[in-house]
Amino acid sequence: MSRYRTPDTMTTPADIRESVPVFEDVRYLNTGASGPSPRRIVEAAQREIEAHEWGAASDPGPYPHAFGLYEDVRADVADFLGADTGEIALTQSTTDGITRIAGGIEWEPGDTIVRTDLEHPAGVLPWKRLERQGCEVRVVPTTDGRLDREAYRDAVADAKLVCLSALTWNYGTSLPVSELVAEAHDAGAYVLVDAVQVPGQTPLDVTEWGADAVAMASHKWMLGVWGAGFLYVDSDVIDEFHPGQIGYRSVEDPEADEYDLKPGAARFEIGTTNPGPYAALSASIDLLEAVGLDTVDAHIHDLAERFVDGVPTDRLYSPEAPESGLVTVRVDDAESTVERLREEYGVVVRSLPGPAGAVRASLHVYNTPEDVDRLLTGLRETGW
Repeated sequence: MSRYRTPDTMTTPADIRESVPVFEDVRYLNTGASGPSPRRIVEAAQREIEAHEWGAASDPGPYPHAFGLYEDVRADVADFLGADTGEIALTQSTTDGITRIAGGIEWEPGDTIVRTDLEHPAGVLPWKRLERQGCEVRVVPTTDGRLDREAYRDAVADAKLVCLSALTWNYGTSLPVSELVAEAHDAGAYVLVDAVQVPGQTPLDVTEWGADAVAMASHKWMLGVWGAGFLYVDSDVIDEFHPGQIGYRSVEDPEADEYDLKPGAARFEIGTTNPGPYAALSASIDLLEAVGLDTVDAHIHDLAERFVDGVPTDRLYSPEAPESGLVTVRVDDAESTVERLREEYGVVVRSLPGPAGAVRASLHVYNTPEDVDRLLTGLRETGW
C-alpha cells in the first residue's frame, strides 16, 4: 500500500452504498456514464490537494511531491491490471488515452484504421481527423452488439491500427478481445482497446488480451473522481510510438539540448496535472480490493439477471444472459421515459443515441434489488 492510499474498512456492497450520499436522494443506475464516488474516495482527493498545496509547498516542494505520487499511482494501477509499472501512463480520461495513442503513430496518406460501429465517440473522432489527412477508416458492422467476424477479418487485412471496445457501451456485450487482437496482429496491425467499462466491474489482467494499448479511466466502475485516466502500453511495442505532443514529463531531461523520451509508457504524460484525482484512484483500488472484485462481479451479475428477467424479450436490446452491468432496453420515447423515471420514480438512467428508443441501466456494486424493482416498475408504467 502506497503512502497515498488509506486502509479501508468497507468490505461489502452495502458498506459502499452507505458511503455514497447520492443514494439519499435517488436510485442511481448510470455508472456506465459516471459513477458517484464514496465519501472516502472524495476525501482522499481532498487530502492530497491540501497536502500538495499546503504541506508540500516548502518541503519537498510541489513538483517532487507530485512526481512521487505519480510514481506510486502508476505502481498501484500496474498491480491492479497485472501489468508492469513501466507499461502505465497516467492520463486524464479514456478519450485522452486514445487520442495520445492516435498521435503517437506516424501516419501516411492511405493508411487504414479499423473500428467497429459500436464505438463511443472517444473511439470515433480521432480517426475522423485522420481521414482529413488522407487516411482511410473502415467501420466493421455489428448486429445486436455482436461483431461480424468475417467482415472484421477482411477489414483488418491491410490495416495499420484497429480500435475496438472490450465491453460495448450501448449493448453491454463483451467482445472476444484476445481473438480479435490475434487476428489483427496476424495482419500486421496495432490494436488499441477502449476498456473504460471493464475495470471495477470484473477482475482484469490486461496483458491477457495481447493488445498494444488499452485506454481506461477511474470515474465509472472504479468509483473514482473525474480526471484520473490511465493508459497501458505493451512494453514490446512502446519504442514504436513517438507521442505527437510532449512536455517535461515525457522526457528524461527536459532541459537537455536534445530530448530523449522516457523508456516506458510515461512518455505519454505531458505536464502539470492535479494530483488529487490520482490519489483518489489509488484509494478506489484499495476499496475495490477490500470488497473483492469477484464479489463485485457476482453482485453485478445477480442484479443484471434480476433486471433482464423482468424485461419483456421484445423490449431487450442486451443479451438475455447478461454479460455485464450494462443492460439496454427499448422504450417508446427514450428521452421522456428517462425524465419521468427521474422525476416520478427517483431513478437515474440514461438514453442512448442508438439503437432506436434505447434506455440503458448500469448496475453496480452499490445498487440493490430494490433499485432494480423500482426501475422495472417505472418502465412498466412509463415506457412500455
